[in-house]
Amino acid sequence: MSDLNKDLILTYKVIQQSPNDLLNFLEQYQKNYNQTEQEKRNDLFLAVRKHFNLQRFEINYKKLSDNWISRAAQFIFLNKTCFNGLFRLNSKGEFNVPYGKYKTAMIFDEPNILAVSKVLQNAEIHYADYSNCFDKVDENTFVYFDPPYRPISQTASFTTYTGTEFKDREQLQLAQFFRKLDREKGAKLMLSNSDPKNENPEDDFFEKAFEDYHIFSVSASRAVNCNGEKRGKINELLITNYQYEPQTLAINF
Repeated sequence: MSDLNKDLILTYKVIQQSPNDLLNFLEQYQKNYNQTEQEKRNDLFLAVRKHFNLQRFEINYKKLSDNWISRAAQFIFLNKTCFNGLFRLNSKGEFNVPYGKYKTAMIFDEPNILAVSKVLQNAEIHYADYSNCFDKVDENTFVYFDPPYRPISQTASFTTYTGTEFKDREQLQLAQFFRKLDREKGAKLMLSNSDPKNENPEDDFFEKAFEDYHIFSVSASRAVNCNGEKRGKINELLITNYQYEPQTLAINF
């Protein structure tokens, strides 16, 4: 597993190696949230967000330490209480998503954390670009790419959650790497992305980028949209280098 979001990788490693210590922090965050009056929860959220942003200068992302655990807890708290669970960084590298105004929030989810920790015992987790996987892949490997999705409209222009943008140029570079793995490694490959035909039936960006590959449209549930009426089912793309006949498939985020 690899990603360029340092805090996501940090959180996965904490869940893998120190789940019970993490749960102690999350339990306290849950109590604080539940005991805070509704009109004051925004202040609680902003205080955690401010500390999260300031703390990034104190973190050694290369070595597991005690402050990793508190940061992972902050990361999960912000994810569970911010607007629609969105992770977004501004140009300064600061998390800037507003409070989500939830009456309830599942911050302390012990069964889930312990289950994920158990699964991750067999995982190698790396802070790395997707191209870092090249030397680890062979004909017996299955590779799944989940890049920042290409915006399907001008108003859905979010293309970064690491502080760097991932636009059409980067999408095409990924497509070239997909083709390189297919040609030189013989691995089974799958990539997910947005379906531009939701907004523009004439948009053939992915058909051109992944010419000769299998492209399937699948139904997914979306919770992130500033217009509540546009949340719900939407088509997304699965792109593979092998024949795949999807049955009724729903992807929930």
